[in-house]
Amino acid sequence: MLKVATHNGTFHADDVFAFAILRAASDGQIELARSRDRQAWDTAAVVFDVGGVYDRDARRYDHHMRDKPLRPGGKPYSSAGLVWRDFGEAAVGHMLPEASAEAIVRVVEMVDAGLVRDVDLMDNGAMTPTPGHFSTVIEAFNATFVEDERDENAAFLQAADIAAMVLERACARAYASIQAQATVAAAAGIAEDSRIIVLDSRVPWEDAVYDLGLDEALYVIRPAGAAWTCSAVPPERGSFAQRHPLPQAWGGLRDEAFAGLTGITDATFCHPALFVCGARTREGAVALARIAVSAAA
Repeated sequence: MLKVATHNGTFHADDVFAFAILRAASDGQIELARSRDRQAWDTAAVVFDVGGVYDRDARRYDHHMRDKPLRPGGKPYSSAGLVWRDFGEAAVGHMLPEASAEAIVRVVEMVDAGLVRDVDLMDNGAMTPTPGHFSTVIEAFNATFVEDERDENAAFLQAADIAAMVLERACARAYASIQAQATVAAAAGIAEDSRIIVLDSRVPWEDAVYDLGLDEALYVIRPAGAAWTCSAVPPERGSFAQRHPLPQAWGGLRDEAFAGLTGITDATFCHPALFVCGARTREGAVALARIAVSAAA
């Protein structure tokens, strides 16, 4: 049983997330004390967001001191980021038991670079609070001034349950991204033409193309239900442009008109914006990509 302690009273997203992380890391075998009593802190294995001490070896994770702990880039940690740094791998290992050790490390890094970092920044006043920010939502579980009978510790645990679900989904999505990258890398490795990547499952490919440095890729083929699509690769992440659009003459054509122009009998459509077209079969989609590549040459 892992004994942990933090402060009582009003809670923030960082102490809620820190507890959710520790609970996942201990596989639920955890005992929480929320108190201002130093005796409760002294008997805990982990103390977070309170105590005036940052000591990684002693597992004391406060960050409210003048000499506060900073990330490598100089941005401040909160208790969430400090606990995630030291307990994130154990937490992810329990949440994703099928993940390899290497994948777990990458998931920890990816979640830290997004969700956890933003909780840290918000708690330190380094990010502008908005009503829709997740930290604000978590902190809404505190009692309002008209809720004198609301149980403070029960509210904290409710907030921690929500934080745990969000953390689990963030880890699941990061892990899926890692798997998608491996799938795209494998497909690129066997591609007959480096400008055309053919995927046999509908994995998200956009980030993987840039993360893998597939600078020659122009079109990505993948299944879409019972059909197949050919998508033009944007020049950079998040762009709505294309490295090379589909042929101008294809824009807006469908079915017989599109099949007649391209000579691909099962061709089905081309978007007017020239970023995606489709066919009923894998072979048809690949043939469309080859025509588009020839037009790009």
